[in-house]
Amino acid sequence: MATQFGVLIPTREAIMSGRPESGPLLAMAERAEQAGFDSVWIGDSITARPRHEPLTLLAAVAARTRRVAVGTAVLLPALRNPVVLAHVVGTLDRIAEGRTILGVGIAADTPAIRKEFAAAGVPWDRRVGRFLETLEICRALWRGETRDGVSFGGKHFTLQDVTVEPKPHRRGGPPIWIGGSGPTALREAARWDAWFPTGPSVEFFEAEFPKIQAAARTAGRAPGAVTGAAYLTLALDADRAAAEKRLHGFLETYYAAPAKAILARQATYAGPIEGCVEWLQRWVKAGARHLLFRFAGGDQLAQVDEVATKLLPRVQRA
Repeated sequence: MATQFGVLIPTREAIMSGRPESGPLLAMAERAEQAGFDSVWIGDSITARPRHEPLTLLAAVAARTRRVAVGTAVLLPALRNPVVLAHVVGTLDRIAEGRTILGVGIAADTPAIRKEFAAAGVPWDRRVGRFLETLEICRALWRGETRDGVSFGGKHFTLQDVTVEPKPHRRGGPPIWIGGSGPTALREAARWDAWFPTGPSVEFFEAEFPKIQAAARTAGRAPGAVTGAAYLTLALDADRAAAEKRLHGFLETYYAAPAKAILARQATYAGPIEGCVEWLQRWVKAGARHLLFRFAGGDQLAQVDEVATKLLPRVQRA
């Protein structure tokens, strides 16, 4: 499988800049498709890092595009009721005609995210269990394998004969990609369709992805059942110092934390295109078959075009 490339739509940046209009965001999604990217992604946060609701906006993206996959990078299922989530995603996938990818995460442990869980009425110490049960329930509702509906009895949710319509366009529902690089994410990724970390580095990916593939094989899954993917942040500039300055400023504004702390846990590149080609080639060699790019500030549309015309043609995709 050749490596594919996607673009993150900057919904968080739109809110931070005081320009929440959806038109420029949808225009960027259209430009990404026209430029030849394979996917368009939207992040998720309700209160911790406010932004547009991802599934709603992705429905608009799906209606404005015809070819690109549309995905969440990443959604926090623990903040949603699983029946409601299954219903919304099923409808989104109907609009997208099977192009949806559900990237999901457990949630990083920060004061702002703990506060977000409290605001949503979700106990922080139940987030992992809710995450796992929500995915299981969604997949069962999408499959709809029994005439009487889905019944489920877990520690966090109980269902009795529940059916949700419409079913997703893609039989069995969209692929589920597990984000994160912590122990739970590494353990659970082998059960689902892809591992989709934000980092912390290509070296970490090189070390951990073979273990996930081995765990999947041990569980009886077919070779290649788990796709390797990654969420990468780019700041391209012929002047490396200028690129690093832009990257650091972007991360500190975005996360309200020192850049050094973010760089330790996220995969980033700052510098000339030539160096980025070499860096991306390492991800491809390590087995990454879908790379998502987040642009660190600057003119987003110009960067879509620059990456599509000057960077990606130079990357060997397999």
